[in-house]
Amino acid sequence: MSNFFAEKRFTVTGGNGFLGKHLLRRLEARGARHVHVADRPDYDLTRIEDVRRMYDDGKPDVVLHLAAVVGGIGANRENPGKYFYDNLIMGVQLIHEAHLRRIEKFVALGTICAYPKFTPVPFKEDDLWNGYPEETNAPYGLAKKMLLVQCQAYRQQYGFHGIFLLPVNLYGPGDNFDPRSSHVIPALIRKFVEAVDSGADEVEIWGTGKASREFLYVEDAAEGILLATERYDDPDPVNLGAGFEITIAELARKIAAICGFKGRLRFNPDYPDGQPRRMLDTTRARERFGFVAGMPFDEGLRRTVEWWRRNR
Repeated sequence: MSNFFAEKRFTVTGGNGFLGKHLLRRLEARGARHVHVADRPDYDLTRIEDVRRMYDDGKPDVVLHLAAVVGGIGANRENPGKYFYDNLIMGVQLIHEAHLRRIEKFVALGTICAYPKFTPVPFKEDDLWNGYPEETNAPYGLAKKMLLVQCQAYRQQYGFHGIFLLPVNLYGPGDNFDPRSSHVIPALIRKFVEAVDSGADEVEIWGTGKASREFLYVEDAAEGILLATERYDDPDPVNLGAGFEITIAELARKIAAICGFKGRLRFNPDYPDGQPRRMLDTTRARERFGFVAGMPFDEGLRRTVEWWRRNR
């Protein structure tokens, strides 16, 4: 193992979040001795004075920008302005201040919501600019995509070492199970576990069930980010995914079986499906810094269900 992680000072924005907690454990396992977590309530990264104080406090060599204001389809529909402004302003200020302070490496996390609505499957990074994102999450996706533009522009003009990673939908132990803002896997797990507990014979699922998604286990995502942090320093964006897709209907049936729910699944087409299909081409991550997802999907789902039953 190299001394990269032992020798550097790291600041992790959003380190108290779902992905952040897993990433911090992996940083520690890699020998990182100086890790500063920048998260609410200590820092409001939409405020430039808090961003500057964060850099003064942590004195980082490397910034891992995980912080985001994020949610599922419902939350995106209710908060398009907030999701655009907060995500854009956080990233723009963090990158600009990192440039001014000559930070060695900046790792920006994007979102596959940045891809065009009708991107050919599997999504290749070169398709990123070939259309407008799916409408329900376009403000969030576009705000995040501007951080790619900024990293590339600052690299070209100032020699800034910023990289941009595009993780697919994450899931796993510690996910957000709040029904107002959760993504599809924790939302379904909660519905099915509660249905089993209450003896309900039917569970409603938003949308037609025909849309497909790809999911990456959170520990795999943390591993991919750290591999890129150490090994990758090019302007090209890089997908982080598991390389498979599953329809929401298939996903619901799979989670229902793991939870022990034997009732009826009722799909409600009054709610939007979001982007029709999502699956990433993961060739670039494998070739550029050796990342391949390792967690089998059924096992990852089982671990997530078990975590929720223990911790709800």
